[in-house]
Amino acid sequence: MAKKEEIDPETQAILDWCIEVENFLVAGGATREQAQDHIEEQIEWFTDLFYDGLTPEEAAKEALA
Repeated sequence: MAKKEEIDPETQAILDWCIEVENFLVAGGATREQAQDHIEEQIEWFTDLFYDGLTPEEAAKEALA
């Protein structure tokens, strides 16, 4: 049986943060699919926002602006 790939804690933190951003984007009027597509297309930008210390809500507001 293949060993399950482990995600390092830093990557997991970014993934968890993006999930929260997605929820705020949906609350702001995007569909779940639109929110996921936008995050995937702009992952480098969102990663920069994560490292800049923005909260998921602040990042979603930037994305919706």
